[in-house]
Amino acid sequence: QVQLVESGGGLVQAGDSLRLSCAASVRDSNPYTMAWFRQAPGQDREFVAAISSRGGTTYTNDVKGRFTISRDNAKNTLYLQMDNLKPEDTAVYYCAAQYFTSTQIDYWGQGTQVTVSS
Repeated sequence: QVQLVESGGGLVQAGDSLRLSCAASVRDSNPYTMAWFRQAPGQDREFVAAISSRGGTTYTNDVKGRFTISRDNAKNTLYLQMDNLKPEDTAVYYCAAQYFTSTQIDYWGQGTQVTVSS
C-alpha cells in the first residue's frame, strides 16, 4: 500500500505562485508514473500534469507554460510549481500514482486546497 500526502496549498492572489508537494510512502517511487489532478466545486476531477519514471512530462492545455511538474526520486516526492495563477485554477489538487504495469491510477492522495482570488 502506498500513501500519498500532499502539501503546499493555500490562498493566493491572481498572478501569484505556489508549489505543491506530494510525499510518497514507498521504498522506490521509480516504477510509478506520478500525476496531479484537480477538482473544482461542482465539477469532475480533471487531469493537470503527469511525469513518467524517466522524466517525460505532459500537461493539460490550460496550464501549459504556467505549471511545471517535477519529481525527486531520491526523496520519493512529486512537485507542482504553479506560476501566474488564475482564479480558474481554484480547486482541490490531488496527487496520483500509477504503477508502470497498471492501466489505471493505483493510489490517490487526500488532496490540498488551492484558492486563487481575483
